[in-house]
Amino acid sequence: MKVAAVIPAAGQGVRMGTNVPKQFLTLCGKPILQHTLEVFERCGAVNEIVLAVPESDLDMVRQLAESVSTKIKNVVIGGKQRQDSVYNGFQALDADTDLVVVHDGVRPFVRTEHIEASIAAAREDGAAIVAIPLSDTIKKVNKEQFVERTVDRTGLWRMQTPQTFRYALLKEAFSKALADGFYGTDEGSLIERLGHPLKIIPGSELNIKITRTEDLALGEKIVELLANG
Repeated sequence: MKVAAVIPAAGQGVRMGTNVPKQFLTLCGKPILQHTLEVFERCGAVNEIVLAVPESDLDMVRQLAESVSTKIKNVVIGGKQRQDSVYNGFQALDADTDLVVVHDGVRPFVRTEHIEASIAAAREDGAAIVAIPLSDTIKKVNKEQFVERTVDRTGLWRMQTPQTFRYALLKEAFSKALADGFYGTDEGSLIERLGHPLKIIPGSELNIKITRTEDLALGEKIVELLANG
């Protein structure tokens, strides 16, 4: 079975407030993207990787990727939005790909067992998403920032990545989204629009997405924690 990973890393880091795109910021001496690639390099279930990055960083990322991973199939130009970047990466895959793993380039603490679990579930059910159940109290707030009501959190989960799909299913989902001009916040939402079920794989609170300065500080602590077992 041929399994390919598409890793979007084309963000500009606006919320981080830096001139350097967040995926290239240093985390314990290495770019965040390098940490992510190293996990996928160790994951035996993934055969190849396609990266989607800013056009201005193509050459730099190709050099980084070659030094980190033996699985890089291609480095493509990302799009205006995340969904565009994932689609560009998907377009670079061979048609004989069986499963596609989509993972955020700025989630460097994903575990290989979660990647493998999502692959196994997608092989069986067609689509699988790593997620964690909500534990905080959730409240609906109006435009004036006043609480309207408390939301029952039963059955509510916070989506993460990896999100893994059968190649043909994701292709169909992208085709429908393009035809309808629809943009979702994740690939799972595109699959939902087809009416196809999505299997949830319990993830980890450590699998954070680094988007703000405080996330980078937390990431440094996570690296230390993992290094100390």
